[in-house]
Amino acid sequence: MRILISNDDGVQADGIRVLAEVLSEVAEVVVVAPDRQRSAAGHGITLHKPLYVEEMTIGNGIRAYGVSGTPADCVKFGVNQILRDEHPDLVVSGINAGSNLGSDVMYSGTVSAAIEGAIQGIPSIAVSQLGVKDFDYTAAAKFTAQLAREVLKNGLMPETVLNVNVPQVAASEIRGVQVTTLGTRRYHNEFEERINPRGVSYYWLAGGLKDIEAEPESDIKAVRDGYISVSPVHFDFTNRQLMETLKAWQLD
Repeated sequence: MRILISNDDGVQADGIRVLAEVLSEVAEVVVVAPDRQRSAAGHGITLHKPLYVEEMTIGNGIRAYGVSGTPADCVKFGVNQILRDEHPDLVVSGINAGSNLGSDVMYSGTVSAAIEGAIQGIPSIAVSQLGVKDFDYTAAAKFTAQLAREVLKNGLMPETVLNVNVPQVAASEIRGVQVTTLGTRRYHNEFEERINPRGVSYYWLAGGLKDIEAEPESDIKAVRDGYISVSPVHFDFTNRQLMETLKAWQLD
């Protein structure tokens, strides 16, 4: 068995190192990840400039590649170039430093790396650890190893990834695992204006989360209650119910 590991925090991030070390007990692992921080890169890919790749080792001698592109680039390159003759059985993206809950999945480079794996026809998992600093990835990595075993044994439906979020509590305080929906998450979108030394304005996107009541079966509620959330995310965006309504419109 072979697992391709990626992320959006960069190939030298602690989360990917811990994940790779633990998953190496499950299968052979190869890491292909951005050469720098690429959080919130979404599913962008690089078309108009070359990709540069540096081979290295991380953790306890694990084969790794730092790529000058996005998380989706890394999975494409890993599957179709580095592992073209040794096809991966599973793609795992993470462990992300911070949550990817609800609508975060639309922006997340972590989730997009997993989605790219699914696009390539490979069962895929995205894993995130809640928190803002002093991350302990041990519990998240151990759970991911167990989940990886189950996925390798049972498979996944096409065009589906498992999005995992681990609560910000000690491992001994995790209450269990819940299979969840994606919750509703909104942000206060504020732009902070600053002036550079040449007198030109520039802006930083800022603003925190809006307080939205979490739906009973959502990933947001699960992690608030101390559970690991596992959300099956399907990326067929077609609203099939609305198709019938649209057919009745005067569109010709």
